[in-house]
Amino acid sequence: MIVNMHDAKSSLSRLIRKVEDGEEVLIGRNGKPVARLVPYVARPGRRPGRLAGKITVEPDFDQTPPEVIRAFQGSASNDSAFDDPAADDQG
Repeated sequence: MIVNMHDAKSSLSRLIRKVEDGEEVLIGRNGKPVARLVPYVARPGRRPGRLAGKITVEPDFDQTPPEVIRAFQGSASNDSAFDDPAADDQG
């Protein structure tokens, strides 16, 4: 069901009842839909601490491996996991 903007403003209560009865209502401007009235569905609230004990952080999580630092700084190294194997063949 598409209702123009003017009719929607003057009959909002009727449109809300239709939505409560399960009907979707589109509100249009110049025959083109611009808004949709649908039933409100409440989302469960956030609950702090619900993931407690389910997430672990390794002791070294904030220690960057030297090969990663070298890769970001542009220093090539043979033991780096980020070396380009094709570069070695061009030698």
